[in-house]
Amino acid sequence: MIRNQLLKSFTVIAALASLVLANSAQAQLRVEISGVGANQIPVAIAHFADEGSAPQQITAIIKADLARSGFFRVMDTPDVVSETSSINPSDWKARGADALVGGSVQRLADGRFDVRYKLIDTVKSAQLSAFALAAQPQFLRVTAHKIADDIYEKLLGVKGSFATRIAYVTKSGGEYRLEVADADGEGVNVALRSTQPIISPAWSPDGTRVAYVSFENKKPVVYVQNLVTRQRTVVANFKGSNSAPSWSPDGTRIAVALSRGGLTQVYMVNADGSDLRRLTETDGIDTEPQFAPDGRTVYFTSDRSGGPQIYKMGIGGGGAQRVTFNGAYNISPRISPDGKTLAYIGRRDGKFQLFALDLANGQELRLSDTTHDESPSFSPNGQYIMYASEGGGRGSLAVVSIDGRVRQRLTTQAGDVREPTWGPFMK
Repeated sequence: MIRNQLLKSFTVIAALASLVLANSAQAQLRVEISGVGANQIPVAIAHFADEGSAPQQITAIIKADLARSGFFRVMDTPDVVSETSSINPSDWKARGADALVGGSVQRLADGRFDVRYKLIDTVKSAQLSAFALAAQPQFLRVTAHKIADDIYEKLLGVKGSFATRIAYVTKSGGEYRLEVADADGEGVNVALRSTQPIISPAWSPDGTRVAYVSFENKKPVVYVQNLVTRQRTVVANFKGSNSAPSWSPDGTRIAVALSRGGLTQVYMVNADGSDLRRLTETDGIDTEPQFAPDGRTVYFTSDRSGGPQIYKMGIGGGGAQRVTFNGAYNISPRISPDGKTLAYIGRRDGKFQLFALDLANGQELRLSDTTHDESPSFSPNGQYIMYASEGGGRGSLAVVSIDGRVRQRLTTQAGDVREPTWGPFMK
């Protein structure tokens, strides 16, 4: 779209996951992994005791999560190790494992499953973590993702993001669908179906709502949809184009790009559509606003310098500062959760590729080697960037680590996949 313009809680997770049951026929995303981290930690994932009684295999999900991250060398073992098993860490260390994961799964009288887990550091002969979660059968995948998140955090010192969600748009035939899925592409449910395009989905900070642009009224209109109740609110439906929603960190406001006064400019509006306020005032095109994590700054794309570049300014207005200087064309700014890295799409030698800019030292890193990339989105832990790419006439999703070493591609046989946005941590 820009090329045409410039060219809360586990309860919430459960509520969202419950929507999957009504949409289980949707195609899952297939994940292909390439590349590994600079240093991989060898981890033995033992079979959880009695997990055969559960409809989901906990160890298989944990293994897939850790392998997908690129930072672990997952060691297969036929051993069954429960959280109460007697373990000799030196034996596992001799087998090449720096860490060991074990646990058990027990069906409870009320139909839930009690999942217990522990993580052993075989080098230091110390237990690093252990906990238990009781889950309904349909939420066992979330439970396994939470265990993988804990392993990731304990071994790498960074919070894991396996138990998060992604949203994206698929097009199959004449139908557009806004879909929501687990970060691994499983558990797909459809939030919206339309015969008209859907673009620019953006998660609310609490993970319960998604803002997006729909053309169902034959023009771009910004909506906010509650993913639990499915209730929709019109946030921006002014004369001209209404596009590019971005949530404030506190979830009370949305930055949007509107052409109601002629050329597209950046505005602020409350999440319920009230109290519209103009932020930028130029004779060019200002669009694609993105809040910084501090909530006091907005990054946006502007052609005020002659070609599209990325700028930033305070939400109170005033002067804007140019941020990107490499290349003549940089669009689609996204800020890392820690506010230190800017991701964007740059055109170099006719190729639209993903770049990351260290805002402290100005160093730019190209993260993709494809030619038609768009719509970057950071993982909530800031360690990965998801983006859309095109090859062979079809859109797909890709994930790359912020150092460019680990790559994933998410595809579906159902049609094009575009416009990804990575959801927040669920508290």
